[in-house]
Amino acid sequence: MTRPFADRLIEKTREFGPLCVGIDPHPHMFPELFGNPSAGSIAVWADGIIEAAAGKVACIKPQAAFFEIWGSPGMAAMEHICKTARNAGLLVIMDAKRGDIGSTAQGYATAYLGENASCACDALTVNPYMGLETLDPFVNTAADNGRGIAVLTRTSNPGAADIQEKFVDGEPVFMRMAKAFHEKGQKLKGQSTDWSGMMLVAGATAPEEARQIRDAAPDNLLLVPGYGAQGAGAAEAVAGFVPVSGTLEGGVVNASRSVTFPEAAQKAGTVEEWQHAISEAINFAQDDLLKATQNC
Repeated sequence: MTRPFADRLIEKTREFGPLCVGIDPHPHMFPELFGNPSAGSIAVWADGIIEAAAGKVACIKPQAAFFEIWGSPGMAAMEHICKTARNAGLLVIMDAKRGDIGSTAQGYATAYLGENASCACDALTVNPYMGLETLDPFVNTAADNGRGIAVLTRTSNPGAADIQEKFVDGEPVFMRMAKAFHEKGQKLKGQSTDWSGMMLVAGATAPEEARQIRDAAPDNLLLVPGYGAQGAGAAEAVAGFVPVSGTLEGGVVNASRSVTFPEAAQKAGTVEEWQHAISEAINFAQDDLLKATQNC
């Protein structure tokens, strides 16, 4: 039986810090060094990032959409990347934002979180806005297999407030959702920690809302997008973290473009120069976040 995701993730963040490296192979940003973007070339590119990240960070977060556009070869590349990363000791949070009712949700859960998952990962992002019962197949499958899920709560995109901050019965939608997720997340609690593997997605671009989410869901880990290229700094990114043994913890902070497409990497003339630039960008983000977590 795989140990609970919450335990495995928090142990990694205590060792390496909260940085999560996003694997988002934007076709229009793809380095010329690797040739034209294709399923094969993005797999080679991602392998290099995984090699640079292994032993430095807790996890990676592949964005499924950028693999799906290449059809079945792209899906095979995504499966390869997940396997390679996990073999290298990295946890994998698959950013696929699945969500549906009944048997369809169960199909998604089995595909990513099941014992014999076709694209095995450690956690999966889930869109809960069809209703809370749509989370049950994901929660149950995750609980059975030591996996986690990350549910959209207060996201980092500019239009997030259109729905998530609308008031219903005196409080914003994102807070009603956070309270419900806290209750459902008890099924994904760790054994060696008090954290829950039902992560809440709380954007770094809305730090005050992240603090409110933490108040409503004190033991749910957070998945924090919006740091780096989307404009939020390290202090905003860890706004929903809490003091534990002299440092702040409580989730992971994703950085994608800022660490996988830094200017130096885009200008690199060799793979070695490119990978060095990626390593430097990872080191910078990691140090930046570690400083923020020590300011408690």
